[in-house]
Amino acid sequence: QVQLVESGGGLVQPGESLRLSCTASGIRFSRYNMGWYRQAPGKQRELVAVFSSSGSTDYADFVKGRFTISRDNAKNTVYLQMNSLKPEDTAVYYCNARFVYYDYWGQGTQVTVSS
Repeated sequence: QVQLVESGGGLVQPGESLRLSCTASGIRFSRYNMGWYRQAPGKQRELVAVFSSSGSTDYADFVKGRFTISRDNAKNTVYLQMNSLKPEDTAVYYCNARFVYYDYWGQGTQVTVSS
């Protein structure tokens, strides 16, 4: 059974930081492209960052320079370090694991940025 479990969300003030974690089980983690997506109320889910199995990373323009994605294959975990958070970063953040036609999602973790 495949599970992706996110953690690290919460309520922070603008300018503060959060680190999200997503630990996977039931998959050969190193083979998977791992991504973070987010969905704000009333909006479509959008890609935030991806860390491929080959080691490359890609970011949405709206997080470049503020967010960093990393992964630890030994721990089956992908991270999203979020700095300089803005109110518009408020959303549910989802972890995604993708390999060929295998596509798995976590349950999401809420991030709220508000003063």
